[in-house]
Amino acid sequence: MAKYFLIESRSQFDATEVNNNYQLALDLAQSGHETTLFLVENGVLGARMSASTGLANLSSVKLLADDFSLKERGILESELGYGVEIASIGAVIDAMTEGQKTIWL
Repeated sequence: MAKYFLIESRSQFDATEVNNNYQLALDLAQSGHETTLFLVENGVLGARMSASTGLANLSSVKLLADDFSLKERGILESELGYGVEIASIGAVIDAMTEGQKTIWL
């Protein structure tokens, strides 16, 4: 199966298609593909435990939140939802060099 690395920069509060992108990540994972969703810029707003988002349904998707974006928005590690890991932008480079199918949503 393929490896997918999806990048989401928009908040689900600003763009209605973000939930469709979450669903795409879930569909890929449930089809047996190794799937990572990297949240960057305003995308990290949905990573907070207090945000009611579709991220809670993505248990089969690896969730990463950009460290710089979190810092810029004042989001602490203790505020992140279950399963969300902090990563640097270098995770995108790593995914690309590993040959993962990288898609900026």
